[in-house]
Amino acid sequence: MAGDVKQRMAAGAAQLLARNGLQATSFSEVLEFTGAPRGSIYHHFPDGKDQLVAAALEIAGERATTLIEQWHGRTPAEVTAAFLGVWRAVLTHSNFESGCAVVAVTVASDSPALISQSAEIFRGWRTQLATLLAEGGHPSPDAFAALLVAASEGAVVVARAERSLDPFELVAAQLVEQAG
Repeated sequence: MAGDVKQRMAAGAAQLLARNGLQATSFSEVLEFTGAPRGSIYHHFPDGKDQLVAAALEIAGERATTLIEQWHGRTPAEVTAAFLGVWRAVLTHSNFESGCAVVAVTVASDSPALISQSAEIFRGWRTQLATLLAEGGHPSPDAFAALLVAASEGAVVVARAERSLDPFELVAAQLVEQAG
């Protein structure tokens, strides 16, 4: 099905963005990674790479949103630990080769539309987390949600650079402690 190929290409692009960054994620690499036919590129993404990246960002954002939605009824410390657990799993399962596709696009894109889309994704995560933190009785849910997203993303970057969970775990322990 045509929709399946488009979805597979966008999902593959999200994985490649998280692993290789924006510049190293090309149409050719997406085709090779997903096994999609070459004609799929301009059929599904006639506006070029930015259109593919936007579709990949949508998938990456939705995946996190879906996970976060499952944490209703948890304490702030449990929400914090669950969010950090997602990033810990990304790091360990990829042997420190993958991080966040949204960060990859944010730091490398010169497209105002892609930067805006990335901002919207981060804002959505913060809003969702703040809602859960407030439900759990956190005294500063908005500020802590922003801290959680920013610190965890930074911890992922440092852990990838050092190829070690040590910096990630130091940040994670502080965040869980502060979540109370």
